Amino acid sequence: MSEEITIGLVSISDRASDGTYQDQGIPALREWLDRALTSPWRAEMRLIPDDRPTIERTLIELADTAGCALILTTGGTGPAPRDVTPEATLAVGEKEMPGFGEEMRRISLNFVPTAILSRQVAVIRGKSLIVNLPGQPKSIRETLEGLRAADGSVSHVGIFAAIPYCLDLIGGPYLETDDEVIKAFRPKQAIRPKKT
Repeated sequence: MSEEITIGLVSISDRASDGTYQDQGIPALREWLDRALTSPWRAEMRLIPDDRPTIERTLIELADTAGCALILTTGGTGPAPRDVTPEATLAVGEKEMPGFGEEMRRISLNFVPTAILSRQVAVIRGKSLIVNLPGQPKSIRETLEGLRAADGSVSHVGIFAAIPYCLDLIGGPYLETDDEVIKAFRPKQAIRPKKT
């Protein structure tokens, strides 16, 4: 049995955290990960306001104390004054991984020209990869999974294809995916035989 991976799921929203409306970010992330991952995993969930010190404390706690190999945030990445998720993420990171944000914006540009207003970033902190995702469930799925043609074939690979190998490189657990949802890419020498 492969080791269980702990994944931090952080929804950042003033109105959802104060109960004005129901959070959609964490349920969307859980639903997608349940479909995409074949490795055993458990979630550490946090619903917090758009407050930079709170975001920073939460990300540090999930990485350093809760032992999350992967932390996915949703919300707070636009240009509005209260959108400070990228600043908080960069403040706690040790290495920036700019390709993630670039690719998420490129995927979203297939749908809306305002994708260029999104400021998602990704960083490494210790043995944790932290990735800012969009706020809407449909956008979360598209950026993680990619885009499909009418026949169901993948026309644009989502960012999650690169996450398992990134975790390998930073000393994290070996994460496997369901190829029907998202095929994890690893160089041949990094692929372990499937456990039966």
